[in-house]
Amino acid sequence: MEPLKYLAGYPQHIQARVHELIEQGRLGTMLVDKYRQAHSVRSDRQLYDYVQSLKDRHLRKSVPLGKVIYDGKLQVMKHALGTHTAISRVQGDRLKASREMRIATVFRDAPAEFLRMIVVHELAHLKQAEHNKSFYQLCTHMEPDYHQLEFDLRLYLTHLDVEAGRALASNNSSGLD
Repeated sequence: MEPLKYLAGYPQHIQARVHELIEQGRLGTMLVDKYRQAHSVRSDRQLYDYVQSLKDRHLRKSVPLGKVIYDGKLQVMKHALGTHTAISRVQGDRLKASREMRIATVFRDAPAEFLRMIVVHELAHLKQAEHNKSFYQLCTHMEPDYHQLEFDLRLYLTHLDVEAGRALASNNSSGLD
């Protein structure tokens, strides 16, 4: 059984069930049936507005965000789906700090619930740097289904990997004929 990199920390029986779904060609169908709603957040400006509205609803008193963008290199370079950074710059005799959030481009075409989950995750980092109990409590405060969405997102990413592998294998086999 090939290891599932997005599900490595899950129990073996769960991974075995996911392997069954993959072998039966049902993983993608299951996810499409469960997550039918697409989102309309396509541009960086729309993403900024989307993140800001969630931030205003749940974290009004947290630090302001200077920049929110989709980042096409994020998943490959950092092995992350979203990042948050604090950038400090000297302007004259003042130190100016700016917060940036980058969301992997894969979420531009992902179901709406997955975009919300990753944005909630990154917003929680404005208050809690570490992935600890209070971090996850904040995530579930902002998105009550956070843990289920995180698991389903891992299934979605696994599905994307499987499909990419199949496409690569198909291209390689058609080139050898």
